[in-house]
Amino acid sequence: MIEDAIVNNWYKDALTDYKGATLQYHDVARKIEKLHIMFESIGLQKGDKVALCGRNSSMWACAFLATLTYGAVAVPIQHEFTPAQVYNVVNHSDARLLFVGDVVATQLDYEQMPHLEGIVYIPDFSIVLSRSEQITYAREHLNEVFGKKYPKYFRKEHVHYYNDQEEDLALINYTSGTTGFSKGVMLPYRALWSNISFVERAIGSKLPKNANALSILPMAHMYGMACEFLLQFCIGNHQFFLTRLPSPTVIQAAMAEIHPCVVISVPLIIEKIIRKKIFPLITPSLRLLMHMPGIGKKVRQHICDLVKQEMGGNAYEVVVGGAGLNKEIETFLVEIGFPITMGYGTTETGPLITFSDWHDFEPGSCGTVVDNMEMKVLSPDPVNVPGEVISRGLNVMLGYYKNEQATKATIDEDGWFHTGDLGRISADGHLFIRGRIKNMLLGSNGQNVYPEEIEDKLNSMTMVGESLIVQRGDHLVGLVYPDTEAAEQLGFKESDLDAIMEQNRQELNQLLPAFCKISKIQLQDQEFEKTPKKSIKRYLYNTENQ
Repeated sequence: MIEDAIVNNWYKDALTDYKGATLQYHDVARKIEKLHIMFESIGLQKGDKVALCGRNSSMWACAFLATLTYGAVAVPIQHEFTPAQVYNVVNHSDARLLFVGDVVATQLDYEQMPHLEGIVYIPDFSIVLSRSEQITYAREHLNEVFGKKYPKYFRKEHVHYYNDQEEDLALINYTSGTTGFSKGVMLPYRALWSNISFVERAIGSKLPKNANALSILPMAHMYGMACEFLLQFCIGNHQFFLTRLPSPTVIQAAMAEIHPCVVISVPLIIEKIIRKKIFPLITPSLRLLMHMPGIGKKVRQHICDLVKQEMGGNAYEVVVGGAGLNKEIETFLVEIGFPITMGYGTTETGPLITFSDWHDFEPGSCGTVVDNMEMKVLSPDPVNVPGEVISRGLNVMLGYYKNEQATKATIDEDGWFHTGDLGRISADGHLFIRGRIKNMLLGSNGQNVYPEEIEDKLNSMTMVGESLIVQRGDHLVGLVYPDTEAAEQLGFKESDLDAIMEQNRQELNQLLPAFCKISKIQLQDQEFEKTPKKSIKRYLYNTENQ
């Protein structure tokens, strides 16, 4: 697929660092070829591990593609990982080489990774650290060797890549996890091929040829890797990388300039854009007009167009995944006819389990099962009673690297992958996620409490930036990081926020069954710590001493 994409789009734009240089597909092929020469020179074998740690960039993408097309095993590392986590992943994965980005390069103590033979600087593929003469020599003589190998010029006929087998290990992706421990998910080529083939059919086939795409999600995470980067590269589109921290403001500026053909995001970014840019425009009188017979349709279309413009004005649909979309935002987008949809998956399924096009989107759902996969809910009545979501098929990992115990606890004897998520399935196959089994709390009368559902309601209330529901003894407590920007603009003190939160608590409790009621709301003075996927690290806040 990668070889075909390069050969078929040879002179087309492939990868651009936003506000920086552009590589065409033939430029990518040259960089891949030079890295292959370097890999050969240092004796890198098929199946050897190559780690990559840095922010999204064209050169990160080239290093990743070079690793896969050589037959080595890529180990993408989230650049938000702490140095200790990076050392752990590099050492545990048995990586021989490490590619580092400009920021990460200054943060690591290379003595903590004694088995690495070399460290390569992603921006220009120079050598940061060499522990063998072969690496030093190979890099110093790279252009000379390349020139001898291709004395006239490098052509598309020269592009011949590793012929992968479906069970071969392609990459090890270490989950950041909402617990403190990282596990190495072993994804074979069949999982990559199956995911890319599906998103090509489900999304790629709806997009124009040679369109612009914006990469918002980290490529080191399987959601960004498969659904943004590999999808757009394999269908021959032109992909832009932000190369810096993707705040909603930066993303919006890039979308306005690039006009992406599709937006693939985590809910947090979409929610912030709607709350900050769209909701302030919708006056009570405009909301009234939205529901007025005759004129209502025109008003809704006008608002829908405003939202589309905020997303660059050219997106076929907006796909969210990685967490649930806030119900208030979702209801609003559906009401105005905006092309919103939701996918669901895990790192262990590389990543997709369910997805539906926006035309088939059911509010509250995250789609129907994808190609090459089966899914069911372990419940006596899966339509009405939530149970664990389990899945089986080509997307499922080989297991966790060097962790047979965890593998056996997750994949049963019949090949079913146990997600740890609770959900139910509608009669027509749409999956509705209730939350994580391990997050489920026990109410005062023994009833199951799904904290994510309460948080969703609380997040839509006045001055709430983000929230977390935790258990303190027999009571449920809401931890809230307030909307500090709005509070500053309005000159609110902490006592004002306390009063607003008490009002929120009373209103929230009116919406909840007796066993779910919140005893108090506690303000947090800092944002909650999050994984790179922007999920809150719950385990840090579940202790009694908070």
